[in-house]
Amino acid sequence: MRVDPSTLGGSPYVVGSRVPVRRLWAFYRSGASIERILKRYPQLGPAKVFDALAFAFDNEEVISADMAREDDFLARAGQKPARKSLSAEQIELPFSAVDPAPERPAARAPKAKR
Repeated sequence: MRVDPSTLGGSPYVVGSRVPVRRLWAFYRSGASIERILKRYPQLGPAKVFDALAFAFDNEEVISADMAREDDFLARAGQKPARKSLSAEQIELPFSAVDPAPERPAARAPKAKR
């Protein structure tokens, strides 16, 4: 990912493209599968899509602020945002990004033979 004030108004974007991370994040958070995102942006490839989503997971406050800036820009232009805002509580993740791995039961010593 790259952030450059002279490119896309300083929005984080996928290197080698002009695809903002917020766009991939919005598709993913609204329920789009990785396969569907790749069909929409085949030029990115799986590695760049996963990298962008990892960046978004690690920097949710940056992406949320970027999405808010886009919403403000659209509002000033008289357009509505194309997506609904979702809170983290409204979104089910395919894995737990916050919860630690479940504890495994302690290993038992083998039983002695009689």
